[in-house]
Amino acid sequence: MNGSTTDLSGAGARPGEGWRGWASLLADSLGSSHRVTFANFATSGATAPMVAAEQLPASGSGPIDVASVIVGINDTLRSTFDAREIRDCLQYCGEQLTTRGALLLTVRFHDHGQVFGLPSWLRRPLWQRIEQVNLAYDELFARFGGIRIDMAGYPEVYRRDFWSVDRLHPGERGHRRLARAFADELQRHGVRIAVPPALDCAGDTPSKWADTLWMLREGTPWLARRARDLAPWAAHMALTHVRPAADAEVQEVQA
Repeated sequence: MNGSTTDLSGAGARPGEGWRGWASLLADSLGSSHRVTFANFATSGATAPMVAAEQLPASGSGPIDVASVIVGINDTLRSTFDAREIRDCLQYCGEQLTTRGALLLTVRFHDHGQVFGLPSWLRRPLWQRIEQVNLAYDELFARFGGIRIDMAGYPEVYRRDFWSVDRLHPGERGHRRLARAFADELQRHGVRIAVPPALDCAGDTPSKWADTLWMLREGTPWLARRARDLAPWAAHMALTHVRPAADAEVQEVQA
C-alpha cells in the first residue's frame, strides 16, 4: 500500500510503502467492536522451525486473545522437509500460545501445486507433502481447538486473482477473502465484529506483463538461489513417480 505504515516488515517493503495482509485487515475489523493490539511477527519465507524458534519467543509471554499459526508451504518446497519436525513445532506453538489464553487460527492447505501450474509428476509429490502438513494441523486442531479454515473449500483459491504475482503469497483479493473467512468464524464463536473485512479490492490483479517482469527480476534469481536445494529433490520426486509405473509394466508382462 503506497503511503502506508501499517506494516513495513515484509520482504520487499520500501520507504513509503507497507504491507497489509489478512491479519491486519482482521485486526482492523475487530477494532470496530473492541480495543485491539495487533502484532505481526510473520516473515516471508519462514518455515515451521523458524516460527517456533524465532517468532514465538518474539511474541513475549503475556496473555493473548487470538493468535494465527499458519506455516508449512515453505517447508514443503525444501529438500530438508521433515513432517515430524513440522508436527512437533506446531504442537509446541499451540501449547505455548493456548497456555497464554490464545484462540488459535489455523488452516488446512489446498493443492498449491495447481496454483503454481506444476506438471503432474511434480505436483503429486508436492501434494503428498502438503497433506502431511495438513495431518499435523488436524492433530493441532484436535488437541487445542480454535478456528480452522479449509482453504480447499474455497473454489476461488485456484483463481489467478487470489494470488500475488509470485503465486506463493495471497494477493489483495486472497488476503481480503481470508480475513472475511476468519471474521465470519470468529462471529460464530461469539466474538462481535460490527464491521467485517471488506471484500472489495483497491488494487489490480497482476497483469501478464507484471508476471513476466516479476519472473525476470525476482523469480529467476530466486530459482537460481534455490536450484542447489530444489534440483535433487525434484529429480528424486520424478524418479519416485516414474518407478511404480515401470514396475507395474514389468509385472503385467510377467503375468
